[in-house]
Amino acid sequence: MSDITAVPTTATASIGGIKLPGLGDIGAFFKRGDLALAIGVLTILVVLILPLPPLLLDLALAISIIISVLILMTALFIHTPLEFSSFPTVLLIATMLRLALNLASTRLILAHGHEGTDAAGHVIEAFGNFVMSGNFVIGIIVFAILVIVNFVVITKGSGRIAEVAARFHLDAMPGKQMAIDADLSAGLIDEKEARRRRQTLEDEGGFFGAMDGASKFVRGDAIAGLLVVFINVIGGMIIGIAQQGLSFAEAARSYTILTVGDGLVTQVPALIVSTAAGLLVSKAGIAGAADKALFKQMSTYPKALGMSGAVMLVMSLLPGIPMLPFLALGGGAGALAFIFDKRTRVALAAETKKTEAAAKVEAADEPISASLKMDDLKVELGYALLPLVNAPDGTDRLTEQIKALRRSLAAEMGFVMPAVRILDNVQLDSNAYVIKIKEVEAGSGKVWHGQYMVMDPAGGQVKLPGTHTTEPTFGLPATWIDAGLKDEAAMKGYTVVDAATVLSTHLTELLKNNMAELLSYAEVQKLLKELPKEQAELLKDLVPALITVSGIQRVLQILLAERVSIRDLSTILEGIAEGIGSSRNPAILAEHVRARIQRQICAQHTSPGGYLPLIAMSAKWEQAFAEAMIGQGEERQLAMQPSKLSEFITLVREKFEAAAREGEAPVLVTSAGIRPFVRGIVERFRAQTPVVAQSEIHPRARLKTVGSI
Repeated sequence: MSDITAVPTTATASIGGIKLPGLGDIGAFFKRGDLALAIGVLTILVVLILPLPPLLLDLALAISIIISVLILMTALFIHTPLEFSSFPTVLLIATMLRLALNLASTRLILAHGHEGTDAAGHVIEAFGNFVMSGNFVIGIIVFAILVIVNFVVITKGSGRIAEVAARFHLDAMPGKQMAIDADLSAGLIDEKEARRRRQTLEDEGGFFGAMDGASKFVRGDAIAGLLVVFINVIGGMIIGIAQQGLSFAEAARSYTILTVGDGLVTQVPALIVSTAAGLLVSKAGIAGAADKALFKQMSTYPKALGMSGAVMLVMSLLPGIPMLPFLALGGGAGALAFIFDKRTRVALAAETKKTEAAAKVEAADEPISASLKMDDLKVELGYALLPLVNAPDGTDRLTEQIKALRRSLAAEMGFVMPAVRILDNVQLDSNAYVIKIKEVEAGSGKVWHGQYMVMDPAGGQVKLPGTHTTEPTFGLPATWIDAGLKDEAAMKGYTVVDAATVLSTHLTELLKNNMAELLSYAEVQKLLKELPKEQAELLKDLVPALITVSGIQRVLQILLAERVSIRDLSTILEGIAEGIGSSRNPAILAEHVRARIQRQICAQHTSPGGYLPLIAMSAKWEQAFAEAMIGQGEERQLAMQPSKLSEFITLVREKFEAAAREGEAPVLVTSAGIRPFVRGIVERFRAQTPVVAQSEIHPRARLKTVGSI
């Protein structure tokens, strides 16, 4: 008994030693959509060159018709134009298909038209006989009307709509982009939603731009159809009479039926696709399927439908007008108006009832929940400053600058500032603004939208006509001038800034002065979770065995209070791990961390010349501070005489002002043991003056002593 082995269906057969692909290979081949599309396009190009039998031509014409109907139905049922973003490509392929079939049918008509009306297939013959009804003049007129409707009305209108929609959409794109940035800066949306909206804007711009060009395909298709019919009629008559020996009547009947049938069987799909293109580009401002959107909008005003019915009823009474159709339409329109009006009233009553119920629930729950909410950062504007946020021209410089500010502070200081909430306050002066941190006013000022603040770099009063005032951030003398004097002020060497920049600069300084307060426990946890995997093991050793997250938060806040960046969180944690063995006091740990990040501190205060300018404390003042210390260990305190403190403050102020006049921004250098106490005194009258310990100066830093105390 011999064994019989089953052959899988995917096996490869062989005939005469030649291997043929199995059924599985063929199925896998047809599942490749890219290959199918490529083969389809190549087939269209082949039809332009090679003759096509009448049977295949009938099949291809049927495919052209069903494709055009599919395009129209898709355009009707989609909710937004971007759902059919491939329409320009589909339109090009459909146009090429119709032109290829035109050429194939022309070849058959001119070569075999003398044999009868079925020379180019039964589809063309059926279209020609049905439309012409035995009279070729009627067929030519009907075809001409179809071409005029397609070319003059639908194609021209949809092309114009596509052109205007593309131009207006591209013009409005900057304003829409700024609106997205404003929502992102205000915290209304997150980064993911902002990216999605920006991508939608880009897709819409590309789609409408492509539709502007694709509309030219439809226009060219209509012109080509008209020329093909003209060529077929004239060429067919010449061939039939001169070469085939037909009479004029026979040639006219045969070639006209074929030509008109060919024109109709290609112009009907062209008309359908042109209608789909018009529906698609005119749907730019409509959301939802076309039927729902149109019926909803047209039924919103029952009075319009009622007035239309009344006009039809009046026309039915005119002499000579057939009463029945006008009366039926008028009565139907009136009935629909009554139904729509009743439905609108019911929907309005239900919506009002729902709104009132929601208002009651909100009124019952809001007082307690709303009173607990607190904005970390808030900017309140007078009504005259609202154009800074929502200008009539679509720009919003303030929100752009706040967004850039948050990004730069995140890169500079190591954590993301909370979102800034911007709102109007009618109780403020029209040009005033207030900056609040955790609902407490941190700064305020006045700016004038449309004007420019001018300052003299030397610190003197500006000699230009305008409103003299004080710059809100640094208290320098300034003047608000009209926009027409901007160029003159720039030529005189003055510093010129607009209103949005003044406000954002003030906000920047307030944020830098209050960064320690804004670093919340939740933000510290987020920073710790985002640590690299290698540093996570160190964090496990520290928390919670040696220090809590609150302890780390306090160390970071001490660093931020002196404007020391916490971006290098890994090194900071290593410094905490090294110092935690001797003390768990956050202030002492912060001092240990400062010594660990000495390179960063020196780089932060290095001048443009590449050196670190410094003012050193003399041995006399070092000893004075050391002798004024009382207590031991973590209980040490400074108990210096008031007269001595006053003398020290005067010397510090004089030395730093002298250095500023020379264009230097030095740091005050002292010993590590007394640095926190010296800083505690200096920050009360010069908050931005950095105080650096000798152990915090990197060995390779270039030093320049500009003074001593």
